[in-house]
Amino acid sequence: MTAFPGGTILGYPRIGRRRELKKAVEAFWAGRIDEQELERTAAELRGVTRERLAALGLGRDDSAIPESFSYYDQVLDAAVTVGAIPARFEDLRAEDGTVGLAAAFTIARGEGDRAPLEMTKWFDSNYHYLVPEIGPETRFSLSSDRLVREVAEGVAAGFVTRPVIVGPVTLLALAKASDAAPEGFDPLSRLDDLLPVYVDLLARLKNAGAQWVQLDEPALVSESLPASVAQLSAAAERALAVLGEAETRPAILVAAPYADLGEVFPVLAAAPIEAIAVDLVRGGVPAATAGLSDKVLVGGVVDGHNIWRGDLAAAFDKLEALRGLGAAAVAASPSTSLLHIPHDVADESRLDARLVSWLAFADQKVEQVVTLARGLAEGRPAIADALDAASAALADRLAAPGVRDGSVRARDLAEADFSRVPYAERESAQEALGLPVLPLTTIGSFPQTGDIRRARARFTRGEIPAEDYDDFLRREVASVVSLQEDLGLDVLVHGEPERNDMVQYFAENLDGFAVTENGWVQSYGSRATRPSILWGDVSRPAPITVGWSAYAQSLTTKHMKGMLTGPVTILAWSFVRDDQPLGETANQVALALRDEIADLEAAGIGIIQVDEPALRELLPLKKADQPAYLDWSVRSFRLSTGGAKAGTQVHTHLCYSEFGVVIDAIRALDADVTSIEAARSRMEVVADIAEAGFDHGIGPGVYDIHSPRVPAVEEIESLLRRAVEEIPTRQLWVNPDCGLKTRGYDETTASLQNIVEATRRVREDVAVAV
Repeated sequence: MTAFPGGTILGYPRIGRRRELKKAVEAFWAGRIDEQELERTAAELRGVTRERLAALGLGRDDSAIPESFSYYDQVLDAAVTVGAIPARFEDLRAEDGTVGLAAAFTIARGEGDRAPLEMTKWFDSNYHYLVPEIGPETRFSLSSDRLVREVAEGVAAGFVTRPVIVGPVTLLALAKASDAAPEGFDPLSRLDDLLPVYVDLLARLKNAGAQWVQLDEPALVSESLPASVAQLSAAAERALAVLGEAETRPAILVAAPYADLGEVFPVLAAAPIEAIAVDLVRGGVPAATAGLSDKVLVGGVVDGHNIWRGDLAAAFDKLEALRGLGAAAVAASPSTSLLHIPHDVADESRLDARLVSWLAFADQKVEQVVTLARGLAEGRPAIADALDAASAALADRLAAPGVRDGSVRARDLAEADFSRVPYAERESAQEALGLPVLPLTTIGSFPQTGDIRRARARFTRGEIPAEDYDDFLRREVASVVSLQEDLGLDVLVHGEPERNDMVQYFAENLDGFAVTENGWVQSYGSRATRPSILWGDVSRPAPITVGWSAYAQSLTTKHMKGMLTGPVTILAWSFVRDDQPLGETANQVALALRDEIADLEAAGIGIIQVDEPALRELLPLKKADQPAYLDWSVRSFRLSTGGAKAGTQVHTHLCYSEFGVVIDAIRALDADVTSIEAARSRMEVVADIAEAGFDHGIGPGVYDIHSPRVPAVEEIESLLRRAVEEIPTRQLWVNPDCGLKTRGYDETTASLQNIVEATRRVREDVAVAV
């Protein structure tokens, strides 16, 4: 067996400590740099990453350092590598059949009339991946050697790294049938056609100097995909039989993070591969099974999902238990790729020192892995001091002031607090709002321009006084309100120029949270967020949004939406305390929002949106765990909105939510209007809505804001007409897929103009039909 290191990681943040990759990629898109300069910047980042990981203690020449870089998305990378690109982009291939970097970006972002690949959440994380489109017509071939070149790049710099690619089963299991595929087509049926391309890739990686390769197969732990566990297990058995018997290949590590492998573990144990990485944070130590005596078990005992320093002694206990299964060797690793957490807590100069002592970002997680690997090699006494220090930090955290606040916990709740009056009564009361058929609105944010970001940065640095900054923000709000009135929208928003992020803004105004300076985490493509740290009991010391909503309402006679972020999404997009059930924390956030809603109503705001785009995101991958999650998540939303008056119209928004999967939960939220992502999937979701008999207001999105494309009037009209065919007109709202924060004003204005015109055409036909 090729030796495997005692400690490794499954992936590392790739955007750069100061988002260098984001800046370079967006400069390339804008035409400010050429592809050669972008490639140089990326190569420098990869080199810096390798050197940093070696400095932290991972080996330079033993495959401990993963080659996990991506310009945009790892699923897109895998699809491009094997040639799985939709027919509408086939012309982007070079003469030799390869797919270059610029072509990959076009597939990701769309161009003209060519829609991009659909995007959705990666398992139960806040990362978004691009959904491959595969049909009988898809021509698999090795179409990119980028990963091979990156391995060779490492070798030239004195490193033997471990290339990482999404495995064949997960690639097909996450794909959707292409437009040309027949009804009922399953992309997983193309497995035998795909495997030869992976065999070819493995040979090239071996020849480039790779001793190990990592196949990421998280689909094997999920019970929330179209394929059953039995189908996925059989596919893995078939795929690994072929790849394992390949004549020329590196040793194979199959990584299956995010949940317990369950009944698939014996299949991997029996496969002709060399190592298995198991998630021991979300899953348990598996039972002993045949086939392990010649394999390395990589124990994912350091939480790759969260930023807490954690219980290192308990982590080492799990590794020792793993040793009892009779494997050839055991190694330590994080539970998942470190993609989901920021680079380095040492970059945070403004966080409280006591809080910092409880935290571990990516670099600190690497150091923990190195410590655990030393313990495996030298015995527990060799790392006793490190284990004790982590235990002491954990005990200090649990006893610190603010972690448990008696005034927050003393707030009594009754079952009636989780409900509003019946929907029929609310619908009748809300007729007083006087809204037209197919009401036009947006989701909340308007473009965060360079001027807004610069003004916020200057204010944060203390270069301009609060009065001047507030004057600037008032001008921005007035401009957004005026634009919406000129466009002819029916329900307006204030544009949120005062908000840096839809979660961080609330975190900055709630007790129990801390925010970072440089804690960037990739969300999708070049977009990154800074998740806040929810470390203690949550309360609202003062109103948060009321002043800006009231000011915006004073500028117009049209309805102004109050804009809040819901409790589930605040949890999902933060690093949340792990010392109590999530439902308990969610209810604390919900009570703060409930008080905010009451204040908005008192200020004259009659329509209030409580965004829950992450509702589907946190859904556990195992079916047995899903009912409990849906219960507390729905109840926390209902607690936040349960005090709203019958005449107050409560909206919510969900993006990338696979509506049909959680339709019962969405109905149980009991929002008066729910807006959802639908444009990129070309309104596929309306069939689920109609089949489910959903009877509340619904706004399936008609403008994909994650692409720079401006949708034509006819495209939007087609989407609207499909919605009208499936859903009663009295329920329908017209809106973009999501907030407009990441777009520019030119494309936003043009797109909204087209939405207004498309709505006008459909309204005319609806009026005639009535």
